[in-house]
Amino acid sequence: MIRRQGLRAVIATCCASAVFAAPALAGSAGPGSPGAGDPYFPGYGNGGYDVSHYDLQLRYQPADDHLQGTATIVAAATQDLTAFNLDFALTAKSVRVNGAPAQFSHDGLELTVTPTAPIAEGTQATVVVEYEGTPSAADVDGVNPWVRTSDGALAVGQPEISAWWFPGNDHPRDKATYDIAVTVPEGTEALSNGVNTRRSTLAGWTTWNWRNTEPTATYLAFMAIGQYEVLDGPGAFGQPYTTAYSEKLGPLTGPAKASIERTPEVVEYLTELFGEYPVSAQGGVVPAEGLSFALENQTRPVYSHKFFQDAANVSVVVHENAHQWFGDSVSVDTWRDIWINEGFASYSEWLWSESHGTGTAQELFDHYYNAYPADDPFWQVPPGEPGAENVFHSAVYDRGAMALHALRNVVGDEVMLDITRTWVAEHRHSTGTVEQFIELAEQKSGKQLDELFNAWLFSKGKPAVSAETGVAASAAREDVPTPPAVAEIDRAHALLHDRG
Repeated sequence: MIRRQGLRAVIATCCASAVFAAPALAGSAGPGSPGAGDPYFPGYGNGGYDVSHYDLQLRYQPADDHLQGTATIVAAATQDLTAFNLDFALTAKSVRVNGAPAQFSHDGLELTVTPTAPIAEGTQATVVVEYEGTPSAADVDGVNPWVRTSDGALAVGQPEISAWWFPGNDHPRDKATYDIAVTVPEGTEALSNGVNTRRSTLAGWTTWNWRNTEPTATYLAFMAIGQYEVLDGPGAFGQPYTTAYSEKLGPLTGPAKASIERTPEVVEYLTELFGEYPVSAQGGVVPAEGLSFALENQTRPVYSHKFFQDAANVSVVVHENAHQWFGDSVSVDTWRDIWINEGFASYSEWLWSESHGTGTAQELFDHYYNAYPADDPFWQVPPGEPGAENVFHSAVYDRGAMALHALRNVVGDEVMLDITRTWVAEHRHSTGTVEQFIELAEQKSGKQLDELFNAWLFSKGKPAVSAETGVAASAAREDVPTPPAVAEIDRAHALLHDRG
């Protein structure tokens, strides 16, 4: 979830692909593609190599938003490469490939690297990029997802953010592990993914070392720098657990903690539904400014302070932690597949409500089905094919959750649980498509589900009440009650849909 301004314009990415695309001929060396082939955002990511690990050594000065970095990228060539691209918005000072200086050029978000010798398919390459810049000043095609705050910065965004603080292959198809060391002025905190393995101070600067050992998409790597109260302790299953709250939250500190500190409880509940928790750390971060949404950064979601302005909100904690399975462990294969992420995360809120007596999933389905009249534009966005301009539309979330409950109504609780657990197990730390999910649902249920999925995922208009579409007669009543959970869920989704 991110603000709409965080999306690169489709036209710009198409143009970038046209300028740089020069695929290698079969059987010969050539440059890797500057795009991963995503139909919605063709300029995202790169081809020709697969990253296994990023080592980031960063130094950040909040006073002037200046970032210096050395990124060491361990990758394997997937073709014979004469050149390759990295997605990057700052200024590269030098690039080395396998120890030797390499030529490089920069245009927009494309850093093109030409090594002194071709890299053979299947061989490992170590790429070292030294760089610096002012991320808040690095606008590309009118886009800049970096957030500078009064006491630091936030590198939090979707579907793009990594290019504003490290060079990489910015598409969920290419996941990697991370070591991230952030050096900041003493007295400043620096949060990131995974486990904080070390903190050390020298000459007025403190280095925070973070290690993230599970494959992670680039947009799910994050950094939050500023004045934070950092709490460490055991999470669910004894895992490392780190939460951080801006010291500027004031009266919102209480409701924020009353929400985020329930993360271990939420994780234990979701594990009962989906199977083993797929990552090795837990937690959350709440800044006091600069953010109007929440994002499921792997191991450690970041939440806008606005979620807690009226009261505690556990629904958003459920939503973001459900993403650890749906979105983080099992990522989109292309951004067209976003329904799987957001539908399951939103439906998890309904299941939490059902388990806590604040409204069953059927009652919540009935409410939302009736909340949108048949002529509402909401029904004009099919979640299975929303289009690049609507990947974060409310229909992807709310209609997406309704689609999953409709599936549950058609196949039954036991089969639905089997579909869900099999999906996350078979695609663990990988990606999945909507078509693969449909195929699995039909396989596990033994039913042909075209009418159901066509109505809910691929057709405009409000699905009709019928056994085939999974819409129960209770949804068509004129006196559908409003479950208690709706108030909290709606408060969470109002911000999740705020693209600012």
